Order: sequence, then C-alpha cells, then structure tokens
Amino acid sequence: MTKVDVLLGLQWGDEGKGKIVDVLTPGYDVIARFQGGPNAGHTLEFNGIKHVLHIIPSGIFHTDKINVIGNGVIIEPRIFLQEVQALAEKGVDATKNLYVSKKAHLILPTHRLLDAANEQAKGNAKIGSTLKGIGPTYTDKIARCGLRVGDTLEFDFRERYEMLKAQHLRTAQTLMFDVNSFRIDGMTLEQYEEQWLASLETLKRFQLINSEYFINRCLREGKRILAEGAQAAMLDIDFGSYPFVTSSNTVTAGVCSGLGIAPSSVGRVMGIAKAYCTRVGAGPFPPELFDETGSRLCQLGHEFGATTGRPRRCGWIDIPALRYACMLDGVTDLIITKPDVMNDFEQVRMCTAYKIGDTLTDEIPFEYNAVEIKPQYVDFAGWQQDLSGTADYAALPEKLRTYLAAIERETGINIMAVSISPDRKDVIFK
Repeated sequence: MTKVDVLLGLQWGDEGKGKIVDVLTPGYDVIARFQGGPNAGHTLEFNGIKHVLHIIPSGIFHTDKINVIGNGVIIEPRIFLQEVQALAEKGVDATKNLYVSKKAHLILPTHRLLDAANEQAKGNAKIGSTLKGIGPTYTDKIARCGLRVGDTLEFDFRERYEMLKAQHLRTAQTLMFDVNSFRIDGMTLEQYEEQWLASLETLKRFQLINSEYFINRCLREGKRILAEGAQAAMLDIDFGSYPFVTSSNTVTAGVCSGLGIAPSSVGRVMGIAKAYCTRVGAGPFPPELFDETGSRLCQLGHEFGATTGRPRRCGWIDIPALRYACMLDGVTDLIITKPDVMNDFEQVRMCTAYKIGDTLTDEIPFEYNAVEIKPQYVDFAGWQQDLSGTADYAALPEKLRTYLAAIERETGINIMAVSISPDRKDVIFK
C-alpha cells in the first residue's frame, strides 16, 4: 500500500506551492487539496502562460492526472465556475479529471457578507481577512449547520439554503452592518446570489464523490497521491499566530481530517519556504523590514497577493518560525523558493533567535502577539550573481550554497530542491 506524500507551506503562505505541485505532478497519479478555499492563490507559470488557481488543485493542467477537492476544502460555487471557465479558455476541460468531495462545505453569499460584517465590527483589531467567507463557513461547519456539496443534490436544498441565509442576515443585523450597501464584485447581495445559485449547475457537472473512500481505494491500488496544502503553518488555526490565522488546519495533521486518511498513510512531507519571508494581513511578523530593503524585496519579488492583490509585508527569513513549522509538520524535505529575488543584495540576513526583554529564545512564545520581539540576525555575504539558466545545484553560487547550507543546519532538514524563477522549468533538484 502506497502513502500520501504532502506538500505544504512553512511560513505565512505565498511560498510558491502551486508551482512546485505542478512540477511534481508527473510523478503522481492523484493531486488532492485538503483544506482552505478561495482565500488561496496558487500561481503557475509555464510556456509563457500565467494562471492562478484558488480552489482547484495545481495538477489540473496535467490532463492525465486525477485532481481531487477533498472534504476539508470549502467551495464558493461562483468562484469555482470562474476557475473552470478560465481553464476552458486555456484548453483544459476540468470535468474530465477533477473530482469533488460531497462532504466539502459551500461558501454562501451571506457567508461573504458575514465576513465583511465581522471585520467591520473588529475596528482597529481587524485580522486582515480576504473577505471570501472563509471564517463564517468554517464556523457553520463546526456549528453543524453548514451546507455541503452533496446537499445540492437533495430535494430540500433550497429550503435549507433559505433558512441558513435568514440566520446569517439576522446575525449581520446584530453587528449593525448595512446589508443594503454591501457589494460583492460590484453586485448587490441579490444580484450575486442569482449568479451563485446558477453556478451550482456547473458544480453538479463534476464527479461528486465520497472522497475518503476514493483516496483510500487509490492507496490500496498502489496509486501515488500528493496532498496539496493552502496557506501555511504559521496561519494554522491551532498553532499559528492566533487570532491572526486562517480557519483551518494547514499543517500535516489537516491532511488526515481533510482527505479522510489514517496518520499511518502519510509518507514524505515536503515543506516549502522562501529564502526570505512575507506575510499578508495583520499579525506578528518579527523579521519585518520597514526600510528600503523591505521595499526592494516587495518590488523585486512581485510580492502582491494572488487572491487579494494586497502588497505583502517583507522581511528576512525567520528560522525560529521555520523550525517550529518543520516540527509541527514532520517535514522530511525542504524546498526553497525565490533566492533569485536577492541576487543583487550585498548582504542577506537570517533571523536565528528572538530576544524578548532580556531573554533569548528560539521558540515561538504563547504571547506572540503581545510582546516585543527583537530578531537576532546572522549575516551572510550576498551572491550578487544572476541565477538564470542554472540547471545544477552544484553550479549555484558558492555564497548562495553557504546560505542554503545554513538553513539545513538550523532546521536539521535536507533541501531537496531550489526554485530560481516563477517558471516551472527553473526548479533545481539537489
């Protein structure tokens, strides 16, 4: 019986997971998303094409591979329809190789309304939500009143939909939210709802499956499965910088609940980290740079959210956070992305510890949001060399290899590959 290999982010998201999944897909039979929803933005670039996926797994361009949206994912049907249409424009008929779990929960238009209402109510304490309805949908899931993909096939779906919608509107009123002025993509709630309901028909065209049985059957048949994570470890609902986190388990444990597999079925865990760090939205970010260097990282790295378009906060690589993520995820292999962004830097830095008051620590404190953290840095000479065209790990600049070796030494985990451009062809395996 084969195992499920896992690929997930080790920082605050945006590490380049989509591209790496796309690169690794030829070695697998099934690519499965296990959590998150349209708050994810996985960017693929190849053959002069740039494409962003939000809900659909990143192996979808490989038409001979099966892609699965697992039960732990939440689906916004109108956004799903837009993704399907965008793929069709590039010649990909997703109905042929995309399966959807009947147990995946649906994001309703009023979930998005509640998301906006909750953010408004927080005032200056906003968490930086993507406003895609993620939190309210997972809230309904836990409260056992949510609607799932399989429910759309039932005779009383519309009645249950209207009941949940009414409940959401009552909640919004208690938050003093102006429902009448609320807009989604420039549309009123009623206009958006009409399109949302129509998009359910597209969802029903796909193979709707009991994904836990499907995944385990594939394992018994010896098929190779790659589980694709969204967001990253430092945004995990339990272990991230709470409350500035997402609403799902982004760590390896989420694979078991998000796909319906036993812990013993998990194989390799490949963790992705940038050679520096970024974060979108509010929350602690110890190595954040507020100077010209931070601005250079943002501009050279094109650090703008694939889902929100917001500029990302930028800083040096955070080893305490990376080591913490590797521990939680049981990482067996590291993949480092975007060292090419720092090609022209004379010096690069690595945060190896935190100073809190008079105490030095390499652990993430419980009071992560409430204490002043002074990052402690180790400096490295920049490689100051264009990496374009490099095809062999040994051919990378010596100063870059020194920096990468320090990451291995600090985490105790081997680097299996380095990505040196957004294109799928520029991944160097060690």
